[in-house]
Amino acid sequence: MMYMSEIHGALRFLMFLCSHPPHLIFPVWTYSYLVLLLPVFILTDYIRYKPVIVLQGISFIVTWLLLLFGQGVKAMQAVEFFYGMVSATEVAYYAYIYSVVSPEHYQKVSGWCRSVTLVAYTAASVLAQLLVSLASLSYFYLNVITLASVSVAFLVSLSLPMPKKSMFFHANPSKDVPPKPPGKDAFLAGPQKDRGPVCQGRFTISGNLDDGQLSIPKPGNVALRVFVWWFRDLKECYSSKHLFYWSLWWAFSTAGFNQVLNYVQILWDSKAPSQSSTM
Repeated sequence: MMYMSEIHGALRFLMFLCSHPPHLIFPVWTYSYLVLLLPVFILTDYIRYKPVIVLQGISFIVTWLLLLFGQGVKAMQAVEFFYGMVSATEVAYYAYIYSVVSPEHYQKVSGWCRSVTLVAYTAASVLAQLLVSLASLSYFYLNVITLASVSVAFLVSLSLPMPKKSMFFHANPSKDVPPKPPGKDAFLAGPQKDRGPVCQGRFTISGNLDDGQLSIPKPGNVALRVFVWWFRDLKECYSSKHLFYWSLWWAFSTAGFNQVLNYVQILWDSKAPSQSSTM
C-alpha cells in the first residue's frame, strides 16, 4: 500500500503547501498522534484489538478521500488528524497477533508482522516510482491506487477472527502461561524489535515481581488492577538496561524519521515545481 511519503508528494498537496505555511498543517498530525496514543492503547486492549484495526482501515480510507477531493486548510488539517488516528491505532496491528497465538510463537510472528510491513512499504515505494518515472502516471492515479489498496485492507480486516482474550482486561492467566525467560535480559530474544508486547505477556500472569510466580489477581476494581499491572510491567521491563537503551534509540530514531518525512515535502517543489507538473 502507498504510504504517506508518496502521498505527500502529490501535486495538489505541494501546490497547497506553496501557498500556505506548513506549520498550519503538519503539526496537526503530531499532536493528534500524541493525544490519541494513550487512549487508543487502553481501548485496544479493552475491546480486544479487532475493532481498532477496523477503525484504522476507516481512517485510512477517510485520509485518502480527503487527499483526493479535499480543498482548503481545514481539509488538509483533517487529513493530518485522520493520519494521526492511523498512526495511533497501529498498535492494534502489532498487538493483535499475540492474542491469537501461543506465547512460544511470539518471536516468529513478530518477525512475520514486521517483515510484511517493510516488504509492502518497499514494494509500494518502488512501484510508485516506476509508474511515475517510466509510465508517466499522474499523482492523482497513485492516490486512486492507494485508496483502492486501503479499501481492500479494510474489507480484509472485517474477516479477522475476534480474539477471546487480551493482555490485560481480558487476560486468562490460568491457561496461557508463557515460559519463564532464563535471565533478566531475556526480553531481548523476544519480539521487542517489532514493538510487540515484550514484557506484557510475562506480567499478565505474574503478580509478584520478587519471585516471578503466578498470582491470580483478587476480585475488585478491574480498571485499577489493570493500571497497577501496567505500572509494575513498565517497571519490570525497564529494569533491563539493554531494553531501556533500545527504547531510547527507537524513540529518537522514529522522531527523527517523522521529522524528515514531514518537512522534506516542502522541498520537493524545487525538484518538481507545481507550475510545471500535472496531476
